[in-house]
Amino acid sequence: MTMSKVVTSGYRLLHGKLDSIRGILKISSPSVAAIPKRFLFNQTKPLSSSQSPCPQDTLTSFANLDHRRASRTGFPEAVFGQGKTPAQIHAILDSMANDVNQLTETNNHVSPASTAIIATRIDPELYHKVLSIGPLKYGSMEYHETARIIAVRANSLSMKQEAVDTTTTTTSQSTSAQHQSVVVACAGTTDLPVAEEAAVTLSLSGVPVTRVYDCGVAGLHRIISALPKLRDPSVGCVIVCAGMDGALPSVVGGLVDVPVVAIPTSVGYGMSLGGMSALLTMLNSCSPGVGVVNVDNGFGGAVWALKCLRSKQESSGEK
Repeated sequence: MTMSKVVTSGYRLLHGKLDSIRGILKISSPSVAAIPKRFLFNQTKPLSSSQSPCPQDTLTSFANLDHRRASRTGFPEAVFGQGKTPAQIHAILDSMANDVNQLTETNNHVSPASTAIIATRIDPELYHKVLSIGPLKYGSMEYHETARIIAVRANSLSMKQEAVDTTTTTTSQSTSAQHQSVVVACAGTTDLPVAEEAAVTLSLSGVPVTRVYDCGVAGLHRIISALPKLRDPSVGCVIVCAGMDGALPSVVGGLVDVPVVAIPTSVGYGMSLGGMSALLTMLNSCSPGVGVVNVDNGFGGAVWALKCLRSKQESSGEK
């Protein structure tokens, strides 16, 4: 069977599954007409000329924030910015900052990960629109352009901690003795947005990060020369981002004794299929100990790595 026939058969199977799902939803889901228009169009109740909208009422018309997620899962809810309006992103981030302020006022032992406020998939144009609305009431925004992330620092933290340096490319000797670090590697420069999404997420969570960039398999000497960083005793996990053939995670997985988180990227020509070829390569890795997240999901890979570190620390009795 030719490759084109394989791809065609795969697409037919996928569309068949989607048609089945659509049929189920058509039967079981309520009519759209039954949903109040104010929820569909993010509108609150009409206000009289003497009334002004309550910020909390406006927020709850389009978002139901999970402020307790960090206590359940070890990492707080993040904002997926793509598809949201600037006003929605601004309101959600301010509410999150307010919650962190309240949390730190009642608890002096809060982990950096619990106070991380992150909005992902924010392109520069969207960021400037959010910024033009005005400063946040309960925190301050910082934009990481390559990572496409807005990070918010709650006001209560500004007086307690120094700002996290998200541009450090080497692990501090003073912190490596106390905290495990993560190496973030990427095959090519075009993979940087995904790699930086992972690296910045980890840095904002208080995890030391070492970056090893542009070390793809077309020049194996580059990843070999990075072995001292990959095998440093402080490293507890390695994240590897790659597009095209997606082979780099398998190579790294055969060189290190810590978990490897593979992140396929949508970089490549023609039959790379928007990252599907890299995804399938990583899923079929012959190197044991390689786990895979979705295409371009740098944030998800970072949270997975963070949980790997936490699990190892808890099993060794560290805090």
